Amino acid sequence: MPKGTALPPPEQAAAAKTPDISVDLMKQITKRLSADDFEGRAPSTAVEPKVLDYIVSQFKAAGLQPGNHGEWLQTVPTVEITGSDYTPLTVKGAKTPLSFHFGDQYVAASYRVTPKTQVKDSELVFVGYGIDAPELGWNDYAGIDMHGKTAVILVNDPDYANETEQGLFKGRRMTYYGRWTYKFEEAARQGATAALIVHDTFPAAYGWNVVNSSWTGAQYYVQKPNDGMDQTQANGWVQKPVAEAILKAAGKDLAALSAAAKQKGFKPVPLGLKVSFGFDNAIRRSTSHNVVGILPGKVRPDEYVLYSAHWDHLGHCTPDATGDDICNGAVDNATGVAALTAIAKANAEAGPADRSEVFLAVTLEESGLLGSEYYAANPIYPLDHTVGGVNMDALLPAPRSRSYSMTGGDKSDLTSIFRDTLADEGLSEVPEGHSERGGYYRSDHFSMAKRGVPMFDVGRSSDLFEGGKEAGEKIGEEYTAKHYHAPSDEYSDDWNWDGIVEDADLYYALGRSLADSDFWPDWNEGDEFRAIRDKACAAATGGCHK
Repeated sequence: MPKGTALPPPEQAAAAKTPDISVDLMKQITKRLSADDFEGRAPSTAVEPKVLDYIVSQFKAAGLQPGNHGEWLQTVPTVEITGSDYTPLTVKGAKTPLSFHFGDQYVAASYRVTPKTQVKDSELVFVGYGIDAPELGWNDYAGIDMHGKTAVILVNDPDYANETEQGLFKGRRMTYYGRWTYKFEEAARQGATAALIVHDTFPAAYGWNVVNSSWTGAQYYVQKPNDGMDQTQANGWVQKPVAEAILKAAGKDLAALSAAAKQKGFKPVPLGLKVSFGFDNAIRRSTSHNVVGILPGKVRPDEYVLYSAHWDHLGHCTPDATGDDICNGAVDNATGVAALTAIAKANAEAGPADRSEVFLAVTLEESGLLGSEYYAANPIYPLDHTVGGVNMDALLPAPRSRSYSMTGGDKSDLTSIFRDTLADEGLSEVPEGHSERGGYYRSDHFSMAKRGVPMFDVGRSSDLFEGGKEAGEKIGEEYTAKHYHAPSDEYSDDWNWDGIVEDADLYYALGRSLADSDFWPDWNEGDEFRAIRDKACAAATGGCHK
């Protein structure tokens, strides 16, 4: 793929750091967005217009222009599906039929907008990790037609138990092929009737309680013209002992098949059993909105660099001991929208970049990245003209850090820009913590990345200039234990903003370096998103095809 210059020249990177990011503006926006009268910024509620009006007013004041063909908002149509009246999951074909209860033994939901889901006598097939990765020569569905069948799939990917990050699937670092979202998407592409992932706490990185709480109650999706009818009828999870019992009834051993599934060339294994289960669906359609602003470029205005942060939070939630039931979301993610706006203002004051810069405050992140997913599926600016971008989410009040990590590891040409920028800032790089948890696939940048657009997601380390790692870890642990997704995630005048300012400075430099260059970053050879980007660029008119 033609890429222009190899990297932005050093003088461009230095210029990218010049403007000050206004800490007073970030304080003002964070405090206002997390105020009680915004009621926790729940999307598709009566308070949303008030939240949107405020963000638009701040985008205007920062110097942005409306980014959606003269409008500030992009409508995001959503559908809420709540399952009920679940039947047991029954398995027939062995000497003794098996039956498993919903909730404690299996969970399921449907991506299809339909009042009733019924999987009946669907043949079970063990498909290993459920991966089709042509660039790696790996296909767990080789030689089988999955129409009418239900896939039984292992969680994570074949290398998850490695101590290092060496291996076809990057060792202990989770790839996209290990994410449960990918597994359900691939099962649908293969034509499967249903898909069931086998839960195992270590490779999943969370217990069954997390699966159970996440998959019971309302599920949110972006509305599609076909109402999701190209998806499986049902997706779900089963407890590991449930899978062991099913495979034993088929005369198979889960441990032995799991070991075989780690080897290249594994073939799917029909189990000779049929599964049935079903449930009703209550359907509610609604809309929310992304806020979109733009600073047009002066040299190549039809090439775009994207900055993103989500504006939504949980709204009213479980009350705390004081009776407070508003999850204000000050850190998560009023800080991100504040940084997004302050970076926009700094860019406007610095003057137009060579490329256009798009600022996107997205909705419904907390419901599954739906706002960014809708934008990526319905881009205002073509993805093959979108160079790359920077996402910002939950900037924690703390002193400055000595180092940052590249979430997702070294996946693309963006790593070189990241390392050069750190050096310019006098900072160092550290490995991403808990890379086995797949953090790269859990925030809004991923909606763009999986469609081939390289995106920065960087993390501030706990190694602080004031107090070192011990102090930094204490701050992080306290936020997670006491304030994350809780009513106590509130703004305080006592916050230390040094770390947030450091974040914003870095985000500005990363984005502006892309915007002031003619560099087109690509994914590393063999990365799961490389083929998607190369295909888009090969077909493009202008953009990365130049």
